[in-house]
Amino acid sequence: MGKPTGFLEAPRVSPARRDRRERLRDWNEVYLPQAEELTRQQAGRCMDCGVPFCQSGCPLGNIIPDWNDLIYRGRWRAAWERLDATNNFPEFTGRLCPAPCEAACVLAIDTTAQPVTIERIENEIIERAFAEGWVEPRPPAADTGRHVAVVGSGPAGLAAAQELRRAGHRVTVYDADEQPGGMLRYGIPDFKMEKWPIDRRLAQLEAEGIEFRCGVTIGRDVGWGELRRGHDALLIAVGARRARDLDVPGRDLAGVVMAMDYLCAQNRAGAAGTRTPAALDAAGRRVVILGGGDTGSDCYGTALRQGAASVTQIQLWPAPPPGRAGDNPWPEWPVVFRTSSSQEEGGERDFALMTRRFVGDGAVRALEAVRIDMARGPEGRKRPAPRPGGELVIPTDMVILAIGFSGPDLGPAAAELGLELDARGNVAVDQHGAAAAGVFCAGDAMRGASLIVWAIADGRRAARGIERYLSASG
Repeated sequence: MGKPTGFLEAPRVSPARRDRRERLRDWNEVYLPQAEELTRQQAGRCMDCGVPFCQSGCPLGNIIPDWNDLIYRGRWRAAWERLDATNNFPEFTGRLCPAPCEAACVLAIDTTAQPVTIERIENEIIERAFAEGWVEPRPPAADTGRHVAVVGSGPAGLAAAQELRRAGHRVTVYDADEQPGGMLRYGIPDFKMEKWPIDRRLAQLEAEGIEFRCGVTIGRDVGWGELRRGHDALLIAVGARRARDLDVPGRDLAGVVMAMDYLCAQNRAGAAGTRTPAALDAAGRRVVILGGGDTGSDCYGTALRQGAASVTQIQLWPAPPPGRAGDNPWPEWPVVFRTSSSQEEGGERDFALMTRRFVGDGAVRALEAVRIDMARGPEGRKRPAPRPGGELVIPTDMVILAIGFSGPDLGPAAAELGLELDARGNVAVDQHGAAAAGVFCAGDAMRGASLIVWAIADGRRAARGIERYLSASG
């Protein structure tokens, strides 16, 4: 439980960020390293709450009170061992997860106390473990002779691959991109996570015996059915890359681009040391971002670093309240107003705006929108209602659509493998992650666009399901 009176004596100290003027001049990570004594103090704030809701808030079931107590006592290696038992990639979740564990922390009941800085402590643990040399390859003592194909090298695919390889199975990971990592590599800007943590972890996975075959599109270069027949089991972990589009007049104008096209172009250019292609470069342009989620925020920080003339982020829904509303009690995820590291760097945000059309002369020059109110329809759900006289025009040279994802791009997989899809187009699975005989699915491809922590948890679950299937099949 850390220090018995720690939560009474020490306030929450949020992770320190580099000066925003400095970080706008580069693509390096926003957050600064944290002193050991501060980490121990913050871990000591973990209270003896009786029922650790943080663990139920975490999809991985991380044993958070244990490693908080160990860090407070200076037992870093033991803390890492506890963390490693439940989370394959704490360096990813410690940088990218929105921390539902912190929202569920018992200290979050009292808004004046604030939850334990669980995510930052997690990141400090894993970075200490790598620095001390505790993170080593753990190849299996013997091979089972079974071979599993994993399609997709994002967090779900990588977590499953590691668990399966450590169980003794041969594992080959296929990915259509030129390097492994999925959206960790191509969709996440460097200022949120540089790419060396991915490469560092991939080196461990390769040393454990996992084979990576990149630049291979399953369904085109190799058939899904052929892949299944060539392996004892198959895991689909392709994510949910099919972006939600906006069907309004002017959508086909030049300068209206999809968020993932934009972010992936910048990541590839950054890796190559080149400039982003002109069509996806915000330099000198008036940028409007549609969508208020994490992807929109990533586009926001990217546009500022590319040298946009202005950046405006628009959200359909009204701005959330500064604190929990009465119908949003703890330990539910708090729907409150937040400012991301990107949003504090400049630009503007606007809310309760519905886009009606894009206008231009072959290229977008303005966005026509209307202020809206949220009204309940006959079925009881809130729907946007245009506000009389609320029309406005926003000049723009570039519009980035960051309004979510509609599901996985499966190509011929469903037909070739006999998969069932749910109403949203995701792969339907049972409680073990099984989608068909010998075929499993994990991550966003079966869940829909979600959190990295869920992807890792789904990958681990699917690995257990595959292990169970292989054991039963002799």
